[in-house]
Amino acid sequence: MKVLIVLTSHDELGNTGRKTGFWLEELAAPYYRFKEAGWEITLASPKGGRPPLDPKSNEPGFQTDDTRRFEADAEATQALANTVRLKAVSAGDFDTVFYPGGHGPLWDLAEDADSARLIETTLRSGKPVGLVCHAPGVLRHVVNEGGTPLVQGKNVTGFANSEEDAVQLTDVVPFLVEDELTKLGGVYSKAGDWQPYVLQDGLLITGQNPASSAPAADALIELVTKAS
Repeated sequence: MKVLIVLTSHDELGNTGRKTGFWLEELAAPYYRFKEAGWEITLASPKGGRPPLDPKSNEPGFQTDDTRRFEADAEATQALANTVRLKAVSAGDFDTVFYPGGHGPLWDLAEDADSARLIETTLRSGKPVGLVCHAPGVLRHVVNEGGTPLVQGKNVTGFANSEEDAVQLTDVVPFLVEDELTKLGGVYSKAGDWQPYVLQDGLLITGQNPASSAPAADALIELVTKAS
């Protein structure tokens, strides 16, 4: 099985002067789930090359066994340093696509036509897509074949307003994931802040927060395995 993991190329946290990017645990935990399933992993990002890591995600309090393993893994860090350009990717080459979060995707991937097309093409060819934490916000311009929002009427989750409030970025982000999914007609639900919570609706899997990244990857593996 071949999985494409799509990471952000955006590193500015609004006008705060602080840096953002992808959240390390949301890459590392799924990466090893997919690896242990025997999958072939390709990393991509809008600009290609090394995507920006949210520096906060590498602080001691946010490190996990998976993040430490990733950082010490020469093969993994080499793949991260050389992500392929999203524009050069063909959905037909992969069995599934996974999007880690971090705040970065709200600025670039959420507005990226190549990303929207990748998700639409993957789902329409009967292959699943998983997104975790802020990454479900990437679905804001993704549509069904009839032009309606992809998430309309679907059970979805993503980073909660209360979680955004807790990290004091409500007024910094370009939009709130929970509000956006609801506005698009998604049937949004969540667990308590920072608790793992994953939803599957058809071929779409969404996870609420960093703690949901490994369970979201597990759900994706199960779905792909069933479909094969």
